[in-house]
Amino acid sequence: MLHNPSARKSLRLHFSRQELALIAITIVWGGTFLAVQHAMTVSGPMAFVGFRFAVAALALALFSLPVLKGLTWREFFAGTAIGSMIFIGYALQTVGLQTISSSKSAFITAMYVPLVPLLQWAVFRRPPRLMSWLGVSFAFAGLILLAGPEAGQVGFELGEILTLIGALGIAAEIILIGLFAGSVDSRRITIVQLATAAVISFAMMPAVGEAMPSFSWTLVLLAGGLGLASAIIQLIMNWAQKSVSPTRATVIYAGEPVWAGIVGRIAGERLPVLALAGGALIVIGVIVSELQPKRRPLPEESGGQS
Repeated sequence: MLHNPSARKSLRLHFSRQELALIAITIVWGGTFLAVQHAMTVSGPMAFVGFRFAVAALALALFSLPVLKGLTWREFFAGTAIGSMIFIGYALQTVGLQTISSSKSAFITAMYVPLVPLLQWAVFRRPPRLMSWLGVSFAFAGLILLAGPEAGQVGFELGEILTLIGALGIAAEIILIGLFAGSVDSRRITIVQLATAAVISFAMMPAVGEAMPSFSWTLVLLAGGLGLASAIIQLIMNWAQKSVSPTRATVIYAGEPVWAGIVGRIAGERLPVLALAGGALIVIGVIVSELQPKRRPLPEESGGQS
């Protein structure tokens, strides 16, 4: 029997420091759904989202004060636009968590990945690639199973609808970030977008009839902890994705709802079998939508001169 050390080495999974960092924040992300759901017992959704992003903005601003002096009008506009989409995404997700499980919320939120190419098609007239269409098909089939497994038919509840609209907001956030990324300072625009999400959340409280919550250490710990986590996650993503490809990063991020499901199950949540199958299809759709078949090189590209 031949022993080939190089062959054995190639079979081992290898993760860089950056990839391990992304895996770690994905696990943290998965746990935030249950934490937010618990926060809804001591706060309204708008107040909690406001506190969460205000802490995140302040934490980043403290480490970036010299950089903030160079803020341009373009960065302010871009940060405000992105922050508005962050508000839509997280506010609706938080409202939805009042009526649906954290596991279900995480799987529906993951729909933002296959929704991105559809939104680009609607806004910029860029038709999705074949793999994007396959990913969307898998994800929407999973959404149907996830939404109505008990009755064997589609029956979306308000919490599920709001969470799906929130996923659309996150998809719009991703597109706007890509639109402005090459012409702005990432630290300045991140602070503006987090602050914008906080300001809009607080401003919406009177409009939805939400009162300021009473002081609670639970609220302080959860809002403060999730706010700091949001700031740290943003910094790690900006650092790690300089060397990790978007496709590989998306595959890692696809584990977010899986981790949320694990945390939810530990906490006592039990999704029906069909709902779990739907969640699996959504994860598959997320991964498939980011895959791109390698293009076979043309003869003149593959060889030397004859």
